[in-house]
Amino acid sequence: MKEGVLPFSQGRVSTRTKSRRAAHWLLIAILGSLLVTWNYLGPDNSLTSFSSKKHEFQKCSIDTFRATGLEFLKTAERPPLEEYVLRRNNLAKALVADGIDAFVVEPGYTFSYYANVTQPEWEVWEPEERPFVMVIRPQETPDGSIVANTTFLVPHFEEVRARLLNMPFVEEISTVTYEEHWNYYTTLWESLIWGEKLSPKLMVDEEMRDFIQRGLGENGFTIVGLSGEVEAVRQTKTEREIGILRAVNTGTVEAIRAMRQCLYRGVTENEVVEVLDNTMRAAGMDPFFNIVEFGKSAALPHGGHDGTRTLQPGDFILIDVGSHLYGYSSDVCRTFYPPFFPNPPPPEYNLTEHLDVWQLVLDAQAASVKAMVENGTAAAVDIAARTLIESAGYGKEFTHRLGHSIGIKAHESPYLNKGNFGAILRPGMVFTSEPGVYVLNHFGVRHEDILVVREDGEAENISGGFARSPWEP
Repeated sequence: MKEGVLPFSQGRVSTRTKSRRAAHWLLIAILGSLLVTWNYLGPDNSLTSFSSKKHEFQKCSIDTFRATGLEFLKTAERPPLEEYVLRRNNLAKALVADGIDAFVVEPGYTFSYYANVTQPEWEVWEPEERPFVMVIRPQETPDGSIVANTTFLVPHFEEVRARLLNMPFVEEISTVTYEEHWNYYTTLWESLIWGEKLSPKLMVDEEMRDFIQRGLGENGFTIVGLSGEVEAVRQTKTEREIGILRAVNTGTVEAIRAMRQCLYRGVTENEVVEVLDNTMRAAGMDPFFNIVEFGKSAALPHGGHDGTRTLQPGDFILIDVGSHLYGYSSDVCRTFYPPFFPNPPPPEYNLTEHLDVWQLVLDAQAASVKAMVENGTAAAVDIAARTLIESAGYGKEFTHRLGHSIGIKAHESPYLNKGNFGAILRPGMVFTSEPGVYVLNHFGVRHEDILVVREDGEAENISGGFARSPWEP
């Protein structure tokens, strides 16, 4: 036999051998498939996207949340038609106070505030080039009161669709329509709604796209940006708005507290995100952001890691999360230890600085609440918290402003930063207070609650009460 040449029986595989090998690998594939299926079966024998441990985690979280009775929902009521009429009339009075002829806005958050239509509800595909704008003008009634007179600039072929939006108006909506080949802005300027005014002064909303502002300004109108009493209308919440904000923010905090009781060692940040989101959904809330950070990950205030870090004893858990209810936002943050970590911590974990900073941030938040009073400035609220943190030697680790207003948007004006001396606080304004200390590559702490400025005394917490300890968030 020549070297390198195998006999027929060794150099070629028989058909029978091939069949046996194929059967062998088929059996392995079937067993593997069964194993995967077994691991993903829930307790009701239905396929789920969870491992059994995560499934139990989610069930525990939702059951614990529901066991509260969801009492917080009782303060929320979907805004009725008269609420929108009130908002537009308040805007009309503000326009007179600011010397403005009309307020102009296209679909978005502000349009939703005044007429209950969001941008996706008008243009489900994308914001397009044909303007659809709401024009709100002040009008004096025979008894001398000021009310809103509203007109919509809309493409002629879209007029019927605009009417089908069922916007909250007592009367049929008034429209100014244009054809595709017309100048949209000249069409509005030439309409009869302006009477004898040659260059009506329009205040445009901050969400108005630039090309529409320029189009109006280049075709007969005088354009000014959002400011003054007009801006303050949305900043000052009605009691009905505060009721919704109380419900969604308290509900978000209660969801965090319920989920915390079910945490286990080795769960990932991403798994906590998923379970907490589904827990909030159990109360009819719609989560829209969720930052979950363990240990050193929390040194980045808004995250940035991939969410795969697993929870270990001694890790601070920082959760900053928001949901929507009836169009209004929650935005709360808690920093805490998991339930399996003992209180007080075992000495070998060396967590003295962590606990001191946790209390420092809570004290800074309390200082901000005392400064959040009628006729105070937005700057003073930030400075009250910042001074305390700086005096403890962590000034450089408090890297962002203290907070912001909140309503149908999570971040609204006015903003609580140390340079904002121009914004004066009014009763009914609602703010976050969210001081934080972030020690890079080690840990981070932030507490965030929602507060209402009241006429007398300190601001009122409407997010379920402040954190009490790292074991009682």
